[in-house]
Amino acid sequence: MTSSGRVGSLAGIRDATAYPGWVDGFIQGVSVLGAGIVGVVVGVVATLAFRFSERRQRSGPEAPAAELDHGLVRVLSVLRSAAVVVDDDDEVIRASPPAYALNVVRNDAIAHAAIREMVAQVRRDGMIRERELELPRGPVGSGTVLLQVRVAPLGDRMLVLAEDRTEAARVEAIRRDFVVNVSHELKTPVGALALLAETVADAADDPVAVRRFTERMHREARRLSELVQEIIELSRLQSQGAVQKDIPVSVRAVVDEAVDRARTAAHAKNIAIMSGGALDSVVYGDHNLLVTAVRNLLDNAVAYSGPATRVGVGVTERRGLVEIAVVDQGVGIDESKQDRVFERFYRVDPARSRDTGGTGLGLSIVKHVAADHGGDVTMWSEPGRGSTFTLRIPSAGRGADRLMTEPGARPPAGDVRAGTDPVATNEEVGA
Repeated sequence: MTSSGRVGSLAGIRDATAYPGWVDGFIQGVSVLGAGIVGVVVGVVATLAFRFSERRQRSGPEAPAAELDHGLVRVLSVLRSAAVVVDDDDEVIRASPPAYALNVVRNDAIAHAAIREMVAQVRRDGMIRERELELPRGPVGSGTVLLQVRVAPLGDRMLVLAEDRTEAARVEAIRRDFVVNVSHELKTPVGALALLAETVADAADDPVAVRRFTERMHREARRLSELVQEIIELSRLQSQGAVQKDIPVSVRAVVDEAVDRARTAAHAKNIAIMSGGALDSVVYGDHNLLVTAVRNLLDNAVAYSGPATRVGVGVTERRGLVEIAVVDQGVGIDESKQDRVFERFYRVDPARSRDTGGTGLGLSIVKHVAADHGGDVTMWSEPGRGSTFTLRIPSAGRGADRLMTEPGARPPAGDVRAGTDPVATNEEVGA
């Protein structure tokens, strides 16, 4: 209500109640006083607003709270590398999912002191820094991750980029080892052959010595030949890709031939080789490559087993896969070494491998054969109890039956049972 309205209302009340004259004067005084107070308040507010406006005009518009560009946020969200944006207090403003997966960020902060120190250095001088850091993979355990870390200014923030180079470094180490190992493995038998040849020449008048050194020459020559053959085989497997998929292969024929090839070495150590299971299974692929893979598994089992023990070959078919497991009662493999057994030239026991003539390529070949057939190879091992290597290949299933009923169809590759009775599913080879 306005001041005049209030005065009018008060005047109406005065007339209706017939107040004395002094009351009328009091009421008029109050009305004037109220109007004056309102005027003063309005004046003060107006003055403050004017001065505040002047101050803003002199200092410029107030800067809004800084936010990350929307495009940058989208880029960070899809990066495969770890990306982190931190403020002046090293608090994480934004981080990509890999930053958490690689343990770069933990509890909304950079997890590693080495990265925080890089951020501090860049904040001091504005110079981009890049380092390769080996850092803990997680808050507990001994696992590590190799990160290529780059820190750069991003306005008034800091951008941390980290790329996981753990696998790349491992592959590079394998390549270096491959070159070194090939050189070493070729040099050893070649040098031995040269030395033995000189010895034979010097012992020409001693038939017994000549015969002994000649046998050693044959052994070294055989080792050299096997090494070269396995290198060629491995190179072929790596270059040819997947094998032809429309040729059915008899698993029984593969196992029988592999066992037959391993028989001589098993007999020398009085080791019995047992085979059984779903030997009538059929897979698609290359008969000779599969024989090579199973033979390599058997050779390892025999080489690392003690005399008068047993090696088993068991075949199962389940969930669309044919599994060929080779089980031994050998020395077993320590858990710390199991991740490397499928690497080229890697040997669990180099001294034993030299004694048995192993090249360190057998399991690597098995791995590639399995991959080229759309399968894989797994292992279980425990020191003192032995090892189990399982080659898993997709089963031909009913597809093989359909191929067999087509005009011009042929038996599965290597199948020696055509027109004969099935062979017993359990065989023993050895002493």
